[in-house]
Amino acid sequence: MRVLPKLTIAALAALWLTGAAGTAGAQCLGPGETRDAVASGQAVPLAEVTGAIRARGLGEVIGAKLCRAGGRLVYEVTVLAGNGNARRISVDAASGAIGN
Repeated sequence: MRVLPKLTIAALAALWLTGAAGTAGAQCLGPGETRDAVASGQAVPLAEVTGAIRARGLGEVIGAKLCRAGGRLVYEVTVLAGNGNARRISVDAASGAIGN
């Protein structure tokens, strides 16, 4: 397991504490609601999403949540790139299509 640089950890903590890492206007689901969404086929399993992100070489997944945004379910995935920069990737939960 790799050790993250202290600055990266501090930056991620600051984003989390300020809410900057969240999706504007989105309501994120709790663990039970997330399980229900996957079980009912409304969302692909998170393992499928993380596998696709790894396969595309987008970085290491360090966090993810399932949210309702704009009338649809979206995974908001935080990825740590090889250069140490963290970024958020939106993934359509119904199809698994990777956005920005």
